[in-house]
Amino acid sequence: MTDTSSMKLTKIPRHVAVIMDGNGRWAREQNLSRIDGHKKGSEVARQIVSKCNELGIEYLTLYAFSSENWRRSPNEVSGLMELLQHYLETEAESLNNDNVRLRIIGERQMLPNNILRLVEAVELMTKDNTGITLLMALSYGSRAEITHATREIAQKVRDHRLTLEEISEETISQHLYTHDIPDPDVLIRTSGEQRISNYLLWQLAYTELVFVDTYWPDFTPEEFVQTLLEYQERERRFGTAA
Repeated sequence: MTDTSSMKLTKIPRHVAVIMDGNGRWAREQNLSRIDGHKKGSEVARQIVSKCNELGIEYLTLYAFSSENWRRSPNEVSGLMELLQHYLETEAESLNNDNVRLRIIGERQMLPNNILRLVEAVELMTKDNTGITLLMALSYGSRAEITHATREIAQKVRDHRLTLEEISEETISQHLYTHDIPDPDVLIRTSGEQRISNYLLWQLAYTELVFVDTYWPDFTPEEFVQTLLEYQERERRFGTAA
């Protein structure tokens, strides 16, 4: 059991975003296939979702499959889709029983039809749950998201449903996939890389960033709690003076 006694519970973040990086490198160092690394990574994701639910975190967004990931080898993409299908099929009942609400963000029309049907079925099954909201970023790229939002706003201007003067930061936020979700309080990226990688670019404007060296398959609930402790020591100013 992870010791959370030293955590200031009033400063538990509402929304945690995660870039689950390092599956491939972990697998290579273990002389395993990349898919084996992703399988191990999915087990860790399950543990982190459970820990977030236990701590009372309201939203967890996992970068599961980026729009750039479609460029990987056909074998790896196929394996990832099979793994996603297996995860949704085997975890749907557990997510529902744990009061988890699943949401998918990204260009869902790019997903294979069988995956899309499964995603929509699990979203429907869990839509009324009141525990943590698990957002899985699938076929997701932040530039594509912002482009999509810009097109929707431009269409409204073209149709005279919106004027140029009415366009604000809030207007843009309301046309993003996360329009009804608070911006992340903290972003965690594993594996030692210190990049955002086209992830939630608009939403991360004032998010605290925590980078850890551990590969995602080795990332434990205990280390997750340590990242939250680090986050809680920071003073968030949202652009104001010290």
